[in-house]
Amino acid sequence: MSDSGPDLAWLVIRQDDNGNRYRVGRYATKDEAQKVADSLDDRGHKQLYWVERIGQPAL
Repeated sequence: MSDSGPDLAWLVIRQDDNGNRYRVGRYATKDEAQKVADSLDDRGHKQLYWVERIGQPAL
């Protein structure tokens, strides 16, 4: 944690059917971000959700 608040280093990313990517949210821990991604993925939509750390691009 810094003076400006918690370090929110984990992102949940959504990719839609057209390949567009959006940040869904930022989280302090990987576990927290993964829980959010999993809950969104369980909705049955065609979007893809994943977690990545800021500064480490997805492969």
